[in-house]
Amino acid sequence: MSGRRLSRTWRLPSGFRAQEVLAFHRRDREGLAERVEGDCIRKGLVWHGRPACLSLRLRGGQAAAELAVDGDASAPRSQGESAQFDAMVRRLLGLDQDIETFEALYLDHPLIGPLLAPRRGLRVPIAATPFEALTWAITGQQISVAVAISLRRKLVRTANIRHSSGLWCHPDPVSAAALGEDALRAASFSAAKARTLMALSGAIAQGALPLEDWLREMRIQAIRDGLLAIKGIGPWTVDYALLRGFGWLDGSLHGDVAVRRGIQALLGLTERVGEAQAREWLRPFAPWRALLAAHLWAAQSDAGY
Repeated sequence: MSGRRLSRTWRLPSGFRAQEVLAFHRRDREGLAERVEGDCIRKGLVWHGRPACLSLRLRGGQAAAELAVDGDASAPRSQGESAQFDAMVRRLLGLDQDIETFEALYLDHPLIGPLLAPRRGLRVPIAATPFEALTWAITGQQISVAVAISLRRKLVRTANIRHSSGLWCHPDPVSAAALGEDALRAASFSAAKARTLMALSGAIAQGALPLEDWLREMRIQAIRDGLLAIKGIGPWTVDYALLRGFGWLDGSLHGDVAVRRGIQALLGLTERVGEAQAREWLRPFAPWRALLAAHLWAAQSDAGY
């Protein structure tokens, strides 16, 4: 394999829970664009327009990451590329999530303390890019996780971007926008999802939705306003993408069925919890509502919550 490489090793926090990160990237059993073997993740992605493979090994209290980018090894690196690589891996592992403060506040809480204690140290695994998280959120609207995984796999195959290692790569906004609605419809996307994904991809590719700038500045209201302007993107999609794409821990995921089911179980209720009830129940836990939602997910299933 030719091309250039970026690499770095991080010391992981004491008690780092690698199992959640591994499970998150193991969701697609076919391993088309992500493969997990033991303590190593290999993930195909598009890096500055080029197919790339991220290898991440979690062992002995350390995370060793390498990004192998196809292309001319002698080509000059983009400005800030090393810092961007570092930030992506730290975000992916949840290393910047202030879970210590959250746990210090709530481990002794009479209601949610028993929820947190068995998963002390839980961090939310994050997608490699905000666009990937948004694509997953749009793909998964109103369908089961299994169907969403299958649909996502079809998107990756339709984009047809492969790294020299053999891994397929999740498309970036430019390559996704180039597919067109007809190609997505042929890949089993509904007309509504195809239109939304094309509108989103086009807006990002044209600079109207500056995801990379938002990653650096975390202007939450600007992110919300920009994404909600895209037809087919609603509050749940935005809050999910803020969590899985940006690592923001305060999205109120009251629209999530599994979150509401978790609240119902925690409160010992026989009747289903509605969105309004879930929103009010989560409100006092700001600015940690999305992190609490992740604990509610994990309590129901540790398989890549």
